[in-house]
Order: sequence, then structure tokens, then C-alpha cells
Amino acid sequence: MAKTHNLGFPRIGAHRELKFALEKYWQGESSQSELTELAAGLRQKHWQQQSGLDLIPVGDFSFYDQVLDTSFTLGHIPGRVKDLAGDELDNYFRVARGRSANDSGCQCVHAGEMTKWFDTNYHYIVPEFTVDTCFALNPERLLAQLTEAKAQGVAAKPVLIGPVTYLWLGKEKDNSNKLDLLDQLLPVYEQLLTLLADNGVEWVQIDEPILVTELSAEWQQALSKAYQTLNKGQVKLLLATYFGELKENLSLAANLQVQGLHVDAVRGRNEVDAVIAALPADKVLSLGVIDGRNIWKTDLNAVLDWLAPVARDFGERLWVAPSCSLLHVPVDLNSEQKLDTEILSWLAFALQKLDELAVLSRALNDGRDSVSAELAANQAAIDSRRQSGRVHNPDVQAAVAAMTPQLGQRQSPYAERIAKQAAHLSLPAYPTTTIGSFPQTAEIRQARLKFKQGELDQATYVSLMKEEIARAVREQEALDLDVLVHGEAERNDMVEYFGEQLDGYAFSQFGWVQSYGSRCVKPPILFGDISRPAAMTVAWTLYAQSLTEKPMKGMLTGPVTILNWSFVRDDQPRAVSCYQLALAIRAEVLDLEQAGVKVIQIDEAALREGLPLRRSEWQDYLNWAVESFRITANGVADETQIHTHMCYSEFNDIIASIADMDADVITIETSRSDMELLDAFDHFKYPNEIGPGVYDIHSPNIPTEAQMVQLMQQAAKRIPAERLWVNPDCGLKTRQWAEVVPALQNMVAAAKSLRAK
Repeated sequence: MAKTHNLGFPRIGAHRELKFALEKYWQGESSQSELTELAAGLRQKHWQQQSGLDLIPVGDFSFYDQVLDTSFTLGHIPGRVKDLAGDELDNYFRVARGRSANDSGCQCVHAGEMTKWFDTNYHYIVPEFTVDTCFALNPERLLAQLTEAKAQGVAAKPVLIGPVTYLWLGKEKDNSNKLDLLDQLLPVYEQLLTLLADNGVEWVQIDEPILVTELSAEWQQALSKAYQTLNKGQVKLLLATYFGELKENLSLAANLQVQGLHVDAVRGRNEVDAVIAALPADKVLSLGVIDGRNIWKTDLNAVLDWLAPVARDFGERLWVAPSCSLLHVPVDLNSEQKLDTEILSWLAFALQKLDELAVLSRALNDGRDSVSAELAANQAAIDSRRQSGRVHNPDVQAAVAAMTPQLGQRQSPYAERIAKQAAHLSLPAYPTTTIGSFPQTAEIRQARLKFKQGELDQATYVSLMKEEIARAVREQEALDLDVLVHGEAERNDMVEYFGEQLDGYAFSQFGWVQSYGSRCVKPPILFGDISRPAAMTVAWTLYAQSLTEKPMKGMLTGPVTILNWSFVRDDQPRAVSCYQLALAIRAEVLDLEQAGVKVIQIDEAALREGLPLRRSEWQDYLNWAVESFRITANGVADETQIHTHMCYSEFNDIIASIADMDADVITIETSRSDMELLDAFDHFKYPNEIGPGVYDIHSPNIPTEAQMVQLMQQAAKRIPAERLWVNPDCGLKTRQWAEVVPALQNMVAAAKSLRAK
């Protein structure tokens, strides 16, 4: 009898209950007890929703981030917060966002660095290691959740990030080697496993997703050593990998001293036979057969065709599960009331994926006849999507086929066009700008909601948005910024806004997934060939430009980011979808230029996160990703200045490809990482202009003028001052005006101070 289990469940709630509770708590509008009570209610509900599984994850719930949770469980927190007033939750939020709920009005601490979780759009707080790092077990969070689960009769499977992956995810803050910490880290894991055994736990899921990356011999040896040490027999260990194939790590993974191995049988389907051949006869094999990263229905009959023989051979040693944690998909498709019914029939969110898992389990254990109706309905949905005339557009396909290399070439080299741009724009040294968005107030959001619900007519809505745009322009002129933006009041999200105006996209009402902390995104659903029926941003940009003599940036999201932040098609290569998006956004760029806009920013915040997890596969991705950006951007005249923006992405190792994008100006995140990202320029002479962000907009802290001057002085050691811009790390939509105005005042003052020097 094959068993079913889950690797993790979305923690935010079907209607973002955790998001709103966190924000109320941070704003001092609720108590810690109210926050913890809501969290307990969410956990109880989520365990009930998974009650059909043989084993249910416990410990996957987090107030902010599971990696940060692991740091606190291991007693590994930055020294800058250890002696501050308050309790553990205060320090937890200080590391996460620079401030706890009890620190309002003061600048507290430097928040932990944040970066992408493998190749997903989830962000984690990076562990910080030094030669003096030590660990001390702090198991209360996990044990408390386990006690809750047991009281509710949950068949609990605690979930841990494995020790080697934890070290791999972190950064050395000195010249130490983080792998040297393994010897003192493993005893803490041993203590934790012993405690779990004492609390009646039989199986523990221990995640080592680094096994799907290219590992040096040193890291492979660390994995072997870790599980030789932890295999004490007090609990059974299910070692979980996901997000890709094991490849050269397959034999290592199969033979680690654990009692079970989970592999991603969606992205690693071609390896399943090899895993079966390598796995010792006494180990459990867990196959992730439901895609935990995308929202399309599983072809259940196709899965059963190859899975049924495995089930016959393995019996109770076969477990089936989603490919990875369901953290990366929305909670419940049944909440959707407005999605097109045909497209709705093609989709599965987290709860529906667990339903699919239940159908597979019954088919394997009781025969396909026991679920014949469910399989027939699933097949009808699969066939409907394959045969739908809404998916394929011959005109779009022909346009992609007709693309030539010339589409991606600027008229002149950077050195020639930047001189023309300087003459046209007349900007001072260290020019200041922002990344695009300004605070989205409650009034903006309410107006947008009423307009979507038909409670506001078009004229009233446009008038309200123009009022907000005018406010943003006034504020920027008062601040004396050099290149302005219209503030994006009309935009709900930098991807969804464009997707809503492109053919080939569909949109959910409640398809929220967590990006980090309380930040949730609602990825659009790319279901068909992409085209642009009409201009999307020109009218708003021209209105903003009419209010000022200063240059106004046209603000667009680039094709790679739109692709990587969407739920994408799985029926054609991602490169093809990206080229379709590139042609659509190129048309918008040319319309902006024709309308007289001379500075156009094309954000590619997600360029790096689309990288394959194995370096050997990077170049193919970078080739089509960079080419897509160039097709989008490079149809303009020399005088038109093209900007791009990248946030919270380690780009040192792809700096040559970023240079190949040939944007006139790139703005990047650097403040939270203390300009570490600029280390790339020690060895690579970046040819164009660059704005290293000096204001961490993901923290409520307001940076001082002196702090920003210091950061820019660090940048000027690597990049000629005449090619430096001054700007925040990212857009300001999530902040409040009361934070934004003083921070930007300090930023402009910093730029003027730098000019004076």
C-alpha cells in the first residue's frame, strides 16, 4: 500500500490571514497573543485540510521564513540583536525586517540579507557565519507545534532544513570556511532528533535540496559525514530533494545513511528508473509526482502508467507526494469565482493537488476502477487544454519565427549614445531617481477594488489615479529628485498589471503566494500565446510628464521577469514564451519613445532567479534571457536612455551577461548586503552606468544621509563617479509616505554632498 505525504503547506492562509495579522502586529494594532492565536488557528485548519494524508508536515509554518526559523532553532542569530530588549519574537523580526513591533520610531538594527530560495520567487533570510559562530539548540518553536499537532490527532512528520543545506545557504562574513562549522552543528541536530524521538516522532523529513546542484567533493563529503553522524536510529529520516535532477549526486543521495529518499519526479522524471536501481532494498522511495511549483492539473493517467509498476515492486516502501513544498502555489481553487470556466478546469491549487494525490493513492492501492470517474474528469480537462484554440495564435508564432539578430542591436555603441543622452537630459553628477513605485495607500487600493467591482466608473477612477500621480510628481519635485517617475498608482503588481493587458494571460482573485514575510504576490497565469492589443502605459506616463519639466521615466516590466513571476505554460519551452513577451513589450517601448518619453526603465528583477540550478546549464538560459531583453529594449534611438533594475539577486557570477544586456543604466540592490554585490566590479570593468541602491526599502528603517554617502563612496572605489546614480534598492509601493519622504530627503542630500566633494 503506497503512502501519501506532503512536504509543506502554504502558511499565509487562503485569504492572506497571516499577512494581515503580521502587518497589524507590526503597526501596533494587535498584541503578540492575538498574532500567535491566529497562527495556531491557521495551523489547525491547514492540518485538517491535509487530514487525508498518511503523514502531515509539522514545523513548516513560519511567521516570516523557514530558514530564519532554522537559525533561531539552532541558536544562531546575529550578535547585533542578542542583547536588545524584548523577547525572542522581537529579535526574530529585527533580523527579518530591521525592527520589531516594539521598536517603532527608532532605527533599530540592520536587517539580515535576503535572497532567492534556489530558483523560486520565495526569499529567505541569509544565515551569517563567522569564525566565532556557535550553535545552541532552541527547540521550543518546533516542539510547541508538534504538541499542538499531537493534541489534534495529526500524523506528524516534522520538517527540518538539513545541516549541510543550511550551511550552504549562508554567507561567511569574514574569511572563514562555513563548512568548518559542520562539526559543531551536527551535535545540535543530534540533540533535536533525540528530542523529537522522545516526543513520539517516528519519521522526520530533513531537506537537502542542494543535492540537485553541482557540488564539490568537499560538499559531497559533508553530506556523507552528516548522515553517518545523524543516523542513530532514534527516528527515521526521510531525506528530501526537490527542484531538479540529482545527476552526478544520484548515487550519493541514494546511499546516504537515511531510511528514505524523496526525489522530484516532475523535474527529475527521467531519473526515476536510475534512482530505483541505485536505492538500497531497505529504503523508502518517495516520489514527488504532483508539481508543487505550478498550477496546472496533473495528467493522472499518464502518471499512473509509469507509477503503477513502481508501486507493485515497492509496496509499502513507496510514498507519493507533491514534488516540493506547496508553499509555492495558492491555497484553494474553490475560492475562485471569476476565472474563465474553461481555464479554471485546467488548474489545481494546493488543496486540489492533495486531491490529485488522493486519487493516485486510491488508484495504486485499490485499482483504477475505484477512481474511474475522477480519472475520466481529469482526462477531459487535460484534453480540453491540449485541444483549445485559445492556446495557440498563428500570428504570434509567425512573429517569433521571423525574429532576426538585428532586433536586439542598438544603433550605436554605449560610448556614442551616452554622450547624446547627456546632452539631451542635462543631469548633474550622481543623478537621483527612484525605481518606479510610490506608496500604495489604502485609498489607492480601495479605488482600484471598487473600479474592478464596478462601483466606480472609468472617468472617476482615472481622475482618482491622476490625483495620486500628481501627488507623486509634487513630492518628487519638492525632494528635488532629478529623474522622476509617475508612481504607478494604477498598478496592482508589476507583472499582473501588464498581464491583464496582454492576450494569453488569465488572472485569479485569490491566487496568492508568499514572496517573503507578509509580502504576497498573485502570479498571472500564462496559458497561451502572448500578444499586446493596445498601448498599456503611454497615457499615464504622458500625463505625469505634463506636470513637470524634469525627465519622466516610462516604467515597464521586462519579458524575463514577467515570465519568471508568472505561472508559466508547461507545453512549450520557456524561451518561446519569453520571446513572445519580448515582442509585446518592445511594441510598448517604441510607443513610449514615439510619444516623446526619453528615459524608459525595463525592470528585470527576476533575471537571475530563472538561472538553472546547475552552472553547466546557465549559458543556454542566459542566451535567450539576455536576447529577450535586448529585443525589448534596443529598437530605440541613441538619445533614448534605457534603464533596467534588478533587486535581491546575487549577480556577481553573471555580470558579463548583465553587461551584454547593454542597458544604459542599471539599478541594483546593494544596501542590505553592504555593497557586497559590487565586489564583481573588482574583476569586471562594467561598461555602462549603474545605480547601487542605498535605501533598503524592505525595512521600515530610515537611512541617514551619512550612511548613504558611505555606501556611495564604497561604490565609487569600484566604478567611476561619473557613471554612478543614486537610488533606492527597489520600488516604494510597500512603504508609507511618512517613511519614504525623510528617506528620500536624506538620499538627495547624500547625492548633493557627493557632488560637492
